[in-house]
This record gives sequence, C-alpha cells and structure tokens, in this order.
Amino acid sequence: MSARADPRRMAFTAFLCVAIVAGMTGLAFAAPPLYRAFCKLTGFGGTTQVATAAPSRVLERTIEVRFDTNVDSRLPIRFEPVARTMTLRLGETGLAYFRVANPTDKPVTAVAVFNVAPYKTGAFFQKLSCFCFNDMVIPAGAEVELPVVFFVDPALADDPDTEEVTQITLAYTYYRSLEEAGDALAAAQ
Repeated sequence: MSARADPRRMAFTAFLCVAIVAGMTGLAFAAPPLYRAFCKLTGFGGTTQVATAAPSRVLERTIEVRFDTNVDSRLPIRFEPVARTMTLRLGETGLAYFRVANPTDKPVTAVAVFNVAPYKTGAFFQKLSCFCFNDMVIPAGAEVELPVVFFVDPALADDPDTEEVTQITLAYTYYRSLEEAGDALAAAQ
C-alpha cells in the first residue's frame, strides 16, 4: 500500500498553518495597545484616567496626594515636585507643579510617564491637564515649572476596596524617549 498525500488536504494544512502564524503575529503586535487600553479603562497597574471636567460632587473625606519624581540615570536633568504633598477633599480639583532643570550646556529632549499607588486607586485618579507623554525640549541651563491639574473621583468613597486608602502617590519618571519609557513600563508590569 502506497502512502500518497491528498493535494487538497496538504493545501488546507498549509493554509491553516499560515493563518495560525499570521493570526499569532497579529496578536503579538496588537497586545501592547490592547493592554494599554485595558489599563486606561480599568486603572489597572496604577494607570490614571483622563477627565474632561471636574466632578460636581465634592465630599468631606480627604486624601493626601504625595508626589514622587524619578529620572532615568542616563538623562542629565533634575526633576522634583514644588510641594511634596497636597491634601484634597474627594472631588476637589488640585493643581501641582513640578520643576525640571537642565544643568548642561546642551538642550535635552525628554518625556515623562506616570503611575499611581496603590494601584487600586488608578481608576479614581483623574487628570484634567498633564505634561506627561509629550516630548519636551529642555533648553541648556533652563529651569521650567510644569503644572498638573487633577482630582480624585468621589466614587473612591463608594468602593469597599479603597475604604482604607488615605494617601495616593502620583509618581513621574523622565526618560529620553517614549520608546525607552514604554520599555521600562513593560518591564515593570
């Protein structure tokens, strides 16, 4: 008995293999943006939300917002919050300033990324205006103050998982490029 392969069956198998490889490749490229969208939607991993307006409801419950700054070791800039903490009522709009300085004799291009801790508060920390995720050219010898306008959603008070939260840390890190920032965030998560 001779083992002859059916050409239609071989073509179907080849087609199926190519489709599986193409599908897996597509999923590999789609995974990072899908993950970012998931984090943005749910606040997973401390991803904050972006709001278009402040809430109409302000509660008496207060929360302390702590500001943390970091700079990639390969970036020759100084970066710090003007004030280390701020206490706000839930729903109240806050305005914080961060100071970035370039002590070198050459302009530096950098980008800031952020997260909040504890991670479960990411869905409640809402930014109205922020300097993050935009390339910024810091001129040689310059010092600039950057504002962040934000609020903590009053819905935080209704979530049983956050009833013990009294402090949120908003942390920024400056990198040379958005690609370096993305690589660092992916490695951290």
